[in-house]
Amino acid sequence: MSLKKDEELGGMAFYHDKAIVIQEARVFNESPISPRKCRALLTRIIFLLYVGETFTTQEATTLFFGVTKLFQHKDSSLRQMVYLVIKELSSVAEDVIMVTSSIMKDMQPNLEVIYRPNAIRALARIIDASSVVSTERFFKSAIVDRNPSVSSAAIVSAYHLHPVAKDVIRRWANETQEAANGKGGSSGGLYGAASNYFGGGSSSQQAGYQAIPSTSYIMQYHALGLLYLIREKDRMAVTKMVQQFGGSGKGGSSGILKNPMAIVMLIRYASKVMEEDPNVFKQMYEFLDGLLRHKSDMVNIEAARALTEVKNIDQATLYRPVAVLQLFLSSPKPVLKFAAIRSLNKLAQTHPGAVAGCNLDIENLITDTNRSIATYAITTLLKTGNEASVDRLMKQISGFMTEITDEFKIIVVDAIRSLCLKFPTKQAVMLSFLSGVLRDEGGYDFKRAVVDAIFDMIKYIGECKEAALAHLCEFIEDCEFTKLSVQILHLLGLEGPKTKQPTKFIRYIYNRVVLENAVVRAAAVSSLAKFGVSVGDPAIAKSVNVLLRRCLDDVDDEVRDRAAMYLRVLSEESLADEYIRNEATFPLANLESALMSYLKTPAQLEEPFDTSNIPKISREQAAAEVPRPVALDIVAPSPTAQETSQPSAASIQSLYTAQLQAVPELEPYGSVLRSTSKPVALTESETEYVVTAVKHIFKEHIVFQFNITNTLPDTVLENVSVIMTPSEDTALTEDFIIPYPLLTSEVPGTVYVSFTRDSPEQYTIGAFGCTLKFVSKEVDPASGQPEDEGYDDEYQIEELDLGAGDYISPNYANFASEWERLKAGATATETFALSSSESLKAACDSLIEVLNMDPLGGTEQPTSSSVHTLNLSGILCGGGGKVLARCRMTFQAGAGVTLELGVRAEQEAACSLVIGAI
Repeated sequence: MSLKKDEELGGMAFYHDKAIVIQEARVFNESPISPRKCRALLTRIIFLLYVGETFTTQEATTLFFGVTKLFQHKDSSLRQMVYLVIKELSSVAEDVIMVTSSIMKDMQPNLEVIYRPNAIRALARIIDASSVVSTERFFKSAIVDRNPSVSSAAIVSAYHLHPVAKDVIRRWANETQEAANGKGGSSGGLYGAASNYFGGGSSSQQAGYQAIPSTSYIMQYHALGLLYLIREKDRMAVTKMVQQFGGSGKGGSSGILKNPMAIVMLIRYASKVMEEDPNVFKQMYEFLDGLLRHKSDMVNIEAARALTEVKNIDQATLYRPVAVLQLFLSSPKPVLKFAAIRSLNKLAQTHPGAVAGCNLDIENLITDTNRSIATYAITTLLKTGNEASVDRLMKQISGFMTEITDEFKIIVVDAIRSLCLKFPTKQAVMLSFLSGVLRDEGGYDFKRAVVDAIFDMIKYIGECKEAALAHLCEFIEDCEFTKLSVQILHLLGLEGPKTKQPTKFIRYIYNRVVLENAVVRAAAVSSLAKFGVSVGDPAIAKSVNVLLRRCLDDVDDEVRDRAAMYLRVLSEESLADEYIRNEATFPLANLESALMSYLKTPAQLEEPFDTSNIPKISREQAAAEVPRPVALDIVAPSPTAQETSQPSAASIQSLYTAQLQAVPELEPYGSVLRSTSKPVALTESETEYVVTAVKHIFKEHIVFQFNITNTLPDTVLENVSVIMTPSEDTALTEDFIIPYPLLTSEVPGTVYVSFTRDSPEQYTIGAFGCTLKFVSKEVDPASGQPEDEGYDDEYQIEELDLGAGDYISPNYANFASEWERLKAGATATETFALSSSESLKAACDSLIEVLNMDPLGGTEQPTSSSVHTLNLSGILCGGGGKVLARCRMTFQAGAGVTLELGVRAEQEAACSLVIGAI
């Protein structure tokens, strides 16, 4: 390691050794002081600090006070180096506050010395919060100094002091505003003595500022950042600041700001204001549009990028910013090309049509020497190209992939992944490309990206299933990553038996049993068993049986145990139905919530964990709850993908459980059995008070949660509660109401109303009249505080129903086998006339909504307009067991739908509840 470090430092390791540097620090005590020696040593200290060398507190303190002895020397470049070292050592050394007075001498406004900005920056690092007030006048005068470098140093120092002295820094707003207006002075901005660290320089250069044109206006950039930091909590003040500095925005003007970096920062603030306040959208848009004609390239790029990222912008409005970005694609400067293609690449994810006009210029960037630019060009074309250009693009990409790193390869693969779904007819070309890169050298992340892309092709493009599975089989023959092999073997077990020639995959799977490690062998055994059960050919089942018996002698116990289990499964149909053919699974969020509740209740730990009350879902539903990769959302999402963008019922249940656990009054109730996943709206969304309700079912209680939003900014509501009145006698007794103390227009409030179930074994249904009750107080516009006195008020809201669906959770099941199993349980059959239903589809939707049960086998979509059977499955909370409903329906125009409802359940109460709900 030491030799390697010597090589990296170019043979200078001895020269930059910390111990030697500390020993040589005695040069600071020499008399007279040698500026050249001291500058050289200070440079070595700075180098050690910048490369990550650590000094102990004692070492840093010794060096710090040794360096402070150089304050007596007048050499300007030496003093600059002194301040650099002091600034870096101040965070480690002790008693650094002692040099405050020496530094403040170099901050005097009448001093024309080159190291004054260095002194200002060093002072900000040394003083603490209590000392900021005593140095306030020095910083204020420096902020408005005529030299931009002094002004910028003071503003940046104030920026760093803001976290510890917010109130003091806030008083510097007027001076900061003056600096932002560009009234600092007429000279300077940069210092030239940096080149004199080792070489002296002329006396005129060392004595004062080096004159340069005052065209940088750098202090505007720093001042604007400090002004925003001071006002960031006040949205209105930020809006006014953007309007003030933005000016008209016409003709490329940006008002009083001259510094391009300051204008770029203002663009970002304007984008934020435009997103938060729709009232100023038009003004901010015109300002950004005007900056597209600014003389600075960075301003043009930033303005165009901001406009392309505006939410819900139409394609016609994107013409101007896209045209500006297109011009930069042919720029000779790589940084401008990179910025332009990156913005277009991001825009192509949401508006590919707006970027398609630039494709000719983008194609020229595929061969760019900068691989980052070329990668963005490729992925942009993949998102915007048409079907005819796919073949040409794939040929260009094939040669391109060998020249880039794995990180860029993953970006390209993700883009191809989305293109597969956009143009399914080109699946053969893209599958051939993916299988080719799968054989190339690459790390795990890259290979996983390619495998995931092929998995999605199998899932969404049925025509390529067999070819894709064949490519994956070839890949696992020489796959070095165990995790990928296991995933592929699992997929082969699911999809392989469904293909036309399932036997050709068995050889590849059994090879893994012979040649791979124990983890892969165990996965291969499980995959083989699925072929034996799912194919349905006795000859294949017999062959699989022979292969599994060979695994009984495996050296690994996991492999042996799996083989033994699956041999038993193959011999008994009931076990095969339960462990292989069964498509039901538990939602992970629900299972986790039930397990956590079980572990938190000591009394329950004496009994085994019961999964009978956890509703099940199909494997397809479980897969749909997993969010699709971002790459797949570039194309128009399918209905399944749209559903997955919404929170799942399981995740909503977990959220409600966490909320209820935070309410102390509800803690004795135990775990919640079920919460309604969709809030019930009790008011219109445009009313002054918006109220929604959620129902929570406990073992012995029912809790109604009312989410209330106050839309009136000039009114606050105190002691908000909801009065619930049952429309008829119910087996519920009101316990208490938990009111919300203070409801403003900024944050919604929650009110809880609790009822006791008089007979927990019964499932009460009924309607409740609801009235919102509160104390209304006006808000003083001057102070923003509510008035002392208010008045009692009421607000009538809609009735809230408690129905059968509130007690039932959707539960996936094999309807035929479960219906037959429950034949010996509770049964009921009734006939109903649904005269208000205008079609079989409307009747199906109503039944699913009222009963809140899971439609099975696609029966929620009638295939006939006159006769249909809807199969439903659910589970009754609180140990009510499974319940199935068979809804036979006929439809006649004018008469509506006639329903024969058959119900089978594990308990009689479930049958009564479902029949009573209709």
